[in-house]
Amino acid sequence: MSKALVKTDFNFPGQKSVYHGKVRDVYNINDELLVMVASDRISAFDVVLPEGIPFKGQVLNQIASKFLTATADIVPNWKTATPDPMVTVGVLCEGYRIEMIIRGYLTGSAWREYQKGNRKLCGIELPQGMKENQKFATPIVTPTTKADEGHDENISKEEILAQGLVSKEDYEQLEKYTYALFERGSQMAAEKGLILVDTKYEFGKRDGKIYLIDEIHTPDSSRYFYADSYEDNFKKGLAQKQLSKEFVRQWLIENNFMGEPGQVVPEMTPEYINSVSERYIELYEHIVGEPFQKANADDITERIEKNVNTFLATYKK
Repeated sequence: MSKALVKTDFNFPGQKSVYHGKVRDVYNINDELLVMVASDRISAFDVVLPEGIPFKGQVLNQIASKFLTATADIVPNWKTATPDPMVTVGVLCEGYRIEMIIRGYLTGSAWREYQKGNRKLCGIELPQGMKENQKFATPIVTPTTKADEGHDENISKEEILAQGLVSKEDYEQLEKYTYALFERGSQMAAEKGLILVDTKYEFGKRDGKIYLIDEIHTPDSSRYFYADSYEDNFKKGLAQKQLSKEFVRQWLIENNFMGEPGQVVPEMTPEYINSVSERYIELYEHIVGEPFQKANADDITERIEKNVNTFLATYKK
């Protein structure tokens, strides 16, 4: 089995701090740049699973980099360079304390809430009689709070403004960007025979300007259906074939784990880990539309350190 990068402990020139997230490790360089390392860790239900997935970090980083480039005409983004297959370097922004979730279809956590009888999501009234995976008349924006630990919580626009998390002017701009990015992502997905079902965007501010930050349109932050089988599966009430991390969540649910207290993560065998790695590579090839080239994984840490140091040594503002 190929090696997986599950922990980093770099000390780059000018490094001021490091933040270890669920999946990404983010290094602050002189309060100017962020070096974001996409590890091979995998999380579900806000829990980091005990085993890493080989090539997952490369898959996510390269998909995000492609879509950041492809949407830069819509909203400025934080990316400056991708010096390594698992690393993006970009400008440091002050992130908003919310995530912008946009949904084109009733599925995932929204469907689970709908099944419980809830007909209001983030202050938005949902129609009666909807079915799982049904398309909304128009996409809906359902923000969440951005939690440092534990679960992100659904929140309405009204609550965001009332709590002063984002100004009214900024929030309305974030909504406009969110709809425009989702439309572009949906168009690009359609070209690959896919449906962009839902996704999340994160934004930050630098020098008074809003930037798109973090990842975009990856299978960790988004859900895709196959377009050719969607209608038939929906009419028959069958599960949709999809490209997302949902298959990992479903495996956990089937093995009685949803991140609740007292629940134990099921054993991740080498065979299962390898199957997840292959699935992520499949996701990449479908979403990007080109073969995945595995980076040299003999010594991932050494490779990343060399590539990032080379970039920082030649970086000019």
